[in-house]
Amino acid sequence: MLYDVIIVGGGQAGLAMGYSLKRKNKSFIILDENEMTGESWRKRYDSLQLFTPRNYSQLHGFLFNGDPAGFPHKNEVVDYLKRFKEENDLPVIYNQKVKELSQENDQKFLVITQNQRYTAKHIVVATGAFHHPFIPKIHDNSIPFMIHASDYKNPSQIPEGEVLIVGAGNTGIQIAAELSQTHPVLLAKSKPIKRLPQSIAGRSLFWWFECLRLSKAKPDSALGKFLQKRDPIIGSDYEIVKEHVEILGRVKSIKDGQAHFRDSSPKYITSIIWATGYRNNYSWIDIDGVTNEFGNPIHRYGITKIKGFYFIGLSWQSKRSSALIYGVSDDANRIAKNIV
Repeated sequence: MLYDVIIVGGGQAGLAMGYSLKRKNKSFIILDENEMTGESWRKRYDSLQLFTPRNYSQLHGFLFNGDPAGFPHKNEVVDYLKRFKEENDLPVIYNQKVKELSQENDQKFLVITQNQRYTAKHIVVATGAFHHPFIPKIHDNSIPFMIHASDYKNPSQIPEGEVLIVGAGNTGIQIAAELSQTHPVLLAKSKPIKRLPQSIAGRSLFWWFECLRLSKAKPDSALGKFLQKRDPIIGSDYEIVKEHVEILGRVKSIKDGQAHFRDSSPKYITSIIWATGYRNNYSWIDIDGVTNEFGNPIHRYGITKIKGFYFIGLSWQSKRSSALIYGVSDDANRIAKNIV
């Protein structure tokens, strides 16, 4: 069967895209490499809680159960995404990991999974901004226990002794705050840490973002470029970290069981958690002009120069909130409008 659209990825971006396409009566399927909806959220660390409140964590206005001003736990997100998929009857096919994506002609794309072949007139890649964990090559494997933050679950997983967390974004701060209750923790930052509270004057921080139009800032605007360089830590975890965690500068290298820092003496450590983010890997896409020499998508607001080829769920795809649950719906509607 030749579908109008194939969506690669069944997370929040893929589901939002499916909803927009269904409203336009397009024939489409969503290919998900996982066994069930929300699995990528389920695999994340046990205590994970969103820093966006429930009323700013919705796809296409689909209500999140619970206190609208409260902050949902990761398991609530799993349940929400499953309910969104089921109540909107979105056609997700599970256990379909895409191995190759190519273009047969101007009117047809070919998608090959481990056991199936699919064809469509349009493709939307919805694998998101957090797909392949990145660990910098600055270590010699001399630390007994070393994981990426994507593999962290809870403090009981971490051996006794000093723990170094490399990376002071929201994930690194949250894990440092939790581990500081059970372990001696060091936190390595590469730039000054800027914190914003979750509410100001009784209003959600995201209400202020909307009111001041910060959440709508385009990536190529002067404001967007300014914000991309100064993404803040959101919430109260940083207050715990300041009190209980030793904060150090950038890690230069890990050698012979010691971490070497830019601005302080070396430290012996037992464990490392790399909260160093993710990198794109689109090596499975065999179409010229989709990515640049660094492997990054070539697009404007998710729309590529290849007719019928789109991305969704990228960080700063069209605005600050593009990679968040509450921001991806606008991008889905924009792309659906382009699919005729």
